[in-house]
Amino acid sequence: MLGYVAIGVPCGILCDSIGLGPLQVFLLSALFYSGAGQFMIPNMWLAGAPIASIVASVSLVNTRQMLYSAAFAPACRGAKKRLSFLFAATVTDESYGVNVSKFAEGAWSVRRALLVNVLSQSSWALSNVVGALVGNAVGVPLAIASFAMTSIFICLLVTQKVTPENLVAAGVAIVGVFACKAAGLAGPAILVGALAGVAAALLFSWARGRG
Repeated sequence: MLGYVAIGVPCGILCDSIGLGPLQVFLLSALFYSGAGQFMIPNMWLAGAPIASIVASVSLVNTRQMLYSAAFAPACRGAKKRLSFLFAATVTDESYGVNVSKFAEGAWSVRRALLVNVLSQSSWALSNVVGALVGNAVGVPLAIASFAMTSIFICLLVTQKVTPENLVAAGVAIVGVFACKAAGLAGPAILVGALAGVAAALLFSWARGRG
């Protein structure tokens, strides 16, 4: 929740810079729960991108949410469908990392995981509203505010257990993102990089097992 304050306030400032009011920012955060997507919208708007391009790019980036939800399918066996639906609908990058770790430890339930998601989303939405209210009065440069989302992904990366598979996944994902952006495919870059990293790690693990 505290991590969301650090990135939610800059996101609110960015949203304020394109003319969104506090209520609009709250609704966007509550109904469209995607940190990366929410950062992309004002950044692309300020860059002069057409609305169709913004919608397409954000939609492509958010397809990763389907992978997150699918990864939790085994953990949701035996849980009520409504509870599983709410849990899957509120999964995002940071809460995914927390819940994956907790489910791996055991003694964790879908109900507890949903609570993590809801509290995280509440922190995100309220932090965005604070950023919109404060606006540019705090004097945070937009370039720094835009980097906030990148910084949280770096934090998630360095807290992962150092294994050969994780190193392969991170390395291939980074190369994949840079390759996509170099080719002018900034929209699907995160998705392509993530899929390439996961595929490479699985292939590496399979090859080690056969060896």
